[in-house]
Amino acid sequence: MIMKYYIGKVLNTDFETAVSKTKEALQKEGFGVLSEIDIHEKLKEKLDVDFRKYKILGACNPPLAHEALQIEDKVGTMLPCNVIVQQLDEKRVEIAAVDPLASMKAIENEELTKIAKKVKEKLENVISILT
Repeated sequence: MIMKYYIGKVLNTDFETAVSKTKEALQKEGFGVLSEIDIHEKLKEKLDVDFRKYKILGACNPPLAHEALQIEDKVGTMLPCNVIVQQLDEKRVEIAAVDPLASMKAIENEELTKIAKKVKEKLENVISILT
């Protein structure tokens, strides 16, 4: 059985509104956006290809990240939590966040799993409040 590695939702809105709503929802759950990568722009710049609107938001919840780093110093290789916003068509945009429980299974540390559960709950809340 393949474990689903993300939490997602499709919104009936335009791309920029979806990005804005996603950032607001992340902030409400205690996440800051540390990085923002515009894949559409980067692929045009580097490969001269037209790719759909697609952004990767690097989201971090500082208290939970700090807690995780105290338990496992190399967990930073899996931080921040990536959240994507991608345009499916003119009126539909998908928001998807990494499932931290899926990514933390590789580490096999019960204390880290507890933190990953908290982060997953917060990311599920982010996705659920998006409309």
